[in-house]
Amino acid sequence: MVSREHKRAALYEKLQLLRSITNSHALNQTSIIVDASKYIEELKQKVEKLNQDIANATSSHDQNQLPVQVTVETLEKGFLINVFSEKSCPGLLVSVLEAFEELGLNVLEARVSCAESFRLQAVGGENEEEGEGIDAHAVKQAVAVAIKSWSESTEQE
Repeated sequence: MVSREHKRAALYEKLQLLRSITNSHALNQTSIIVDASKYIEELKQKVEKLNQDIANATSSHDQNQLPVQVTVETLEKGFLINVFSEKSCPGLLVSVLEAFEELGLNVLEARVSCAESFRLQAVGGENEEEGEGIDAHAVKQAVAVAIKSWSESTEQE
């Protein structure tokens, strides 16, 4: 008899816990279990939607992400431009230098490595004949556009 009462009390306690977890307002056992079942289905749908969102975000991130990192710092007279990729990037140097030329930047000093990885560290000064002031953001944007164009042209080949 005590055992049956003990089991009944334990079952009641577990049902009340289930009821509170699932935010059920049901009073009888069957309704609590039905509400819990609906709650589990809702959670499954949320998990599925989150997995789809993650998959979509990952695939769009992979498509938009270029394998090249660019930083531009403003110096007293010009900019320090760093471009780095873990992979060798044949033709990228030409694209970046063409972007500098379009901006009117003169390369004052540069270090380049194109062997197993691509690394460019350049100090660029504004062409004083142009007269237009450019900022670090414009330089970074121009380099990013050059990298994107280079990337698209290498994908087509």
